[in-house]
Amino acid sequence: MTLFLYWAEQLLVALVLLLYAFSLLWIFIFCLYQGRLAWAAKAAAKPEKTPLANTELPKVTIQLPLYNEPYVVARLLEAVMQLSYPKDKLEVQVLDDSSGAALKTTQNLVAHYQEKGCPIRLLQRSNRKGFKAGALKHGLQQAEGELIAIFDADFIPQKDWLLQTVPHFTSKEIGLVQTRWGHLNRKQSILTKVMGFALDIHFLMEQKGRYAQQHLMAFNGTAGIWRKCCILDAGNWESDTLAEDLDLSIRAQMKGWKFKFLENVVTPAELPVTIAALRSQQFRWNKGGAENFQKLFGKIVQSKQLTKKQKRYASFHLLGSSMHLPILALVLLSVPVTVIQHHFPEFRSFFKVLSTFFVSTFLLFFMYWPVYHNKRPFQPKQLLDYTLHFIQFYAIIMGFSAYNAKAVWLGHRRAHSPFIRTPKFNLNTKTPQQHAYIHPLPLRELRVEILLTAYIIAGLLYCLSQWSLSNLSMLPLLLMALWGLFVHIYLARNPEKAL
Repeated sequence: MTLFLYWAEQLLVALVLLLYAFSLLWIFIFCLYQGRLAWAAKAAAKPEKTPLANTELPKVTIQLPLYNEPYVVARLLEAVMQLSYPKDKLEVQVLDDSSGAALKTTQNLVAHYQEKGCPIRLLQRSNRKGFKAGALKHGLQQAEGELIAIFDADFIPQKDWLLQTVPHFTSKEIGLVQTRWGHLNRKQSILTKVMGFALDIHFLMEQKGRYAQQHLMAFNGTAGIWRKCCILDAGNWESDTLAEDLDLSIRAQMKGWKFKFLENVVTPAELPVTIAALRSQQFRWNKGGAENFQKLFGKIVQSKQLTKKQKRYASFHLLGSSMHLPILALVLLSVPVTVIQHHFPEFRSFFKVLSTFFVSTFLLFFMYWPVYHNKRPFQPKQLLDYTLHFIQFYAIIMGFSAYNAKAVWLGHRRAHSPFIRTPKFNLNTKTPQQHAYIHPLPLRELRVEILLTAYIIAGLLYCLSQWSLSNLSMLPLLLMALWGLFVHIYLARNPEKAL
């Protein structure tokens, strides 16, 4: 019996260490991939200037997919109606699947602009089949424009947005022009600061790096403009994943269409301000990414249109959201690894080898610095601010690791999930308390985060009870995970604190 327990213990230890090493290796490989994009973004040529517009501008259809957006629809329509573009070359489709008072608000606004002679119309469906993808596809059937611009409800395009984007369709092979997102409320809370930073990484490093290296890019679901025949040629919008934008993007580029990314054309938007809103957005993005990997990976590998390098980077791209799986694994394994470090000194050399993979954190720290710095004159205080910013970013990512890992797992299983929109607030119009979206998440929806917090606290207490340098190596990871989870739970239960 004693021998059996001994070998069972050894087997369990080996399993924990193998999973731990595999998670570190996965993250390290991802960081190398990110590093290549960061290098490409840094070495990229200066952003393209907008070409001179032809005398004959193409007709543009602007699609505005909405669903119960009473707080932001007026702001959106006002911005779209002020776009500088010949009115006889413009068509605005308000694709509203709302009901009740929200729909009435949209109807009144559309009627108001129609009375002014604006080229706008409201398109409604009898059901929400296909959700956003279904609404866009329904509108496309009636669209008269050669180009199709899309804006979500919380975006505010600048007046010259069309004049900055349309001229880039000089080549017939250009199927999409994507602009960079700006942030209306970046400084509002720790959540908006972290999300603004994460989105800047995506646009200024990932999108810019992919575009510079001619890798497959993604339409970001909004603030972009398509060539209509590109959408149709790629097979039109499909609603079998939660990331219909990524799905169509990959299919279009596999058909030979080229995409452009305009770094200097910035389209401001509202960042999610509550944990509930951020959870719905993160779930959709992460599950959609995994679903698209399952849907498209085989097609990418078999594609004769793509180069080997494009196939490799496209596969990493689709696996991006799956990084939450090894992140959660590190959080979960940090406690047993601490116990193993103390009770199994024979593995000391193994841990020394594994510690080299912690260089991933330092790689990310240096890679993300240009995104934060963003060509501003350097000041020593910036480095301190950036370090705090990076730690916050890292901690919040770990705080969301369980929820996001669940989304990824469901995505790879292709399990059905409803399309849950991200609520938009427009906090400048009303006091936060007047918004129906401001409510605490029930404890039952946070039970995983609560259990994980208790688990991390137990690990910290053990770590501190075994006071030695070797046992304290996991302390930074445990502390950041605890901080991220605390922020997650506290702001979920007290959403008004994030406003």
